[in-house]
Amino acid sequence: MDYRIIKSPSGGTMDILFRRKGSAATIPIENYDAVGLVQGKLIDMVFAADIAEKAAGVVVEDIKGHCPQNLIMIAIFGDTASVEAAIQEIQYKLNDPKTGELR
Repeated sequence: MDYRIIKSPSGGTMDILFRRKGSAATIPIENYDAVGLVQGKLIDMVFAADIAEKAAGVVVEDIKGHCPQNLIMIAIFGDTASVEAAIQEIQYKLNDPKTGELR
């Protein structure tokens, strides 16, 4: 899984993300300080989106792309501290072997 955080994203960067969004946002996305990008398998991205939204006051959107390896990307929009907290929680929980385990 790959992670990146863009602090103070440029207008052009936001335009690229908005053009590639999978659907209309249910929550308005505007004037955010940072965007976190996370790419991986679909199962991990759905799990990561849930983790991010529960961990911090962020908005998560799927980003469409053309990846022959069938990887998916999500964008996490919010203030810098919230995006960083969401990414850290994703990294922690996806590396914890007990998270999501069936018993």
